[in-house]
Amino acid sequence: MIRIRDVTVQFGAVRPLEALTADLAAPIVGLIGPNGAGKTTLLNVLSGFVRPRQGTIDIDGTNLLALSPTRRVAFGLRRTFQTEQIADDLTAWDNVLAIADHMPRGGAAPEEQVERALHYVGLGSVAQTLGAALNLFERRLLEIAKALVGRPRLILMDEPAAGLNEAESMLLKQRIVGIPSTFGAQILLIDHDVDLIAVTCTETLVLDFGKRLALGPTRAVLDEPVVREAYLGNA
Repeated sequence: MIRIRDVTVQFGAVRPLEALTADLAAPIVGLIGPNGAGKTTLLNVLSGFVRPRQGTIDIDGTNLLALSPTRRVAFGLRRTFQTEQIADDLTAWDNVLAIADHMPRGGAAPEEQVERALHYVGLGSVAQTLGAALNLFERRLLEIAKALVGRPRLILMDEPAAGLNEAESMLLKQRIVGIPSTFGAQILLIDHDVDLIAVTCTETLVLDFGKRLALGPTRAVLDEPVVREAYLGNA
């Protein structure tokens, strides 16, 4: 459960987030809105890259804003990026192992976690392939695998389907929807692919000019006239 209360971010005269309040309880929550709505800013606040001017964020009762970015990782916060953070000169296995080796000890050994993560996303057959030789879809899956080690609690995904074709997007969807039950992590998912949001997220938060425009069951939210006008471009 993510509890956001009155979060405001200000850069000079610009407020990319303004008095945002929301309870996000679904296993997979969509985060959508037009460009400049504040979506990435919210992920940056959760990650610890941006400090809000005011407000609080609790995750499962823990004050997230009191934790440094490093302590948030230890707490279980993970993030995937649209521009994959993949080391081209390391194998897929070693890319994930490099993350697992820096996670707090406890539970399965790092090598076991790597094997489980790569198998889950479907990259077991290319575990010894260099990052530079992986295609876009494989790199996106590897980015997700890196987020699955070290007991993740909340995974922030920033447009994981960008640039993928329809078949790849559907395969990605299958990987994403199983993460909460398999790994016990909640997901906050940004994507411009409304179809992916619709079939993946049971709950969706819509931002517009840094403010909450809508929050609720995804299908109902996507059907709201104010959302269709602001985000989908329909009156």
